[in-house]
Amino acid sequence: MKEQYHRWHSPNLNLDMEMLVFGDRGYPVLLFPTTKGSYYQNKDHGLIDSVRWFIDEGLVKIYCPSTIDDITWYDKGIHPADRARRYAWYDKMLLEELAPWAMHETGVNKVAVAGCSFGGYHAANFAFKHPEKVGHLFTMGGAFDIKMFTDGFYDDNIFYNNPVDYLPGSDNWALWQMNIILGTSDWDICKEYNVTLSNILNSKNINHWLDIRPNAKHDWPIWKAMFPHYLSTIK
Repeated sequence: MKEQYHRWHSPNLNLDMEMLVFGDRGYPVLLFPTTKGSYYQNKDHGLIDSVRWFIDEGLVKIYCPSTIDDITWYDKGIHPADRARRYAWYDKMLLEELAPWAMHETGVNKVAVAGCSFGGYHAANFAFKHPEKVGHLFTMGGAFDIKMFTDGFYDDNIFYNNPVDYLPGSDNWALWQMNIILGTSDWDICKEYNVTLSNILNSKNINHWLDIRPNAKHDWPIWKAMFPHYLSTIK
């Protein structure tokens, strides 16, 4: 399995970003880490190994970027407006830097986005804000309501980075073209977030799969079982 390390300076963030990339061809998948996780977290916890076959067969090329959770939603030392503003810059980085990079390298005109736990938020937010850029969305134990991090404060950056707020009013045609899988489990602490998001999608007649697995907790073992199943749906 080919593995590459990349470091670049993001003009949107004015920060150096790091990323691991697995594979040399195939459908591009942006795979986000969990809360405050590093760019190598998904490798270290075995999620990459769980889909090694897809990578080795050239079906997918997986991009694992770092996030800036510690200076956005989880930074209690700054005002919620600043947390949201910084996150809007991160979204701009994904849209203008990382997604085009992945599409150019693979020759595919859309990306898939995926993530476990808080990584599911990053994936869902990018997919629902920019559905014309996303062919597939896979979340595993995701949470999707960012208002838990905003201390009661609310502004446009919070609204437009909170899927449960902006999605009900979105009429972007590409939402109805996306392959969407919301993975959760009976004992998942984030199960209700998935049910709520599924209800929003149902209200808009957006086809998706709410995959509720039995007898499993919010943890890596069930996510490693889900991820290869979900990648198998990429056409």
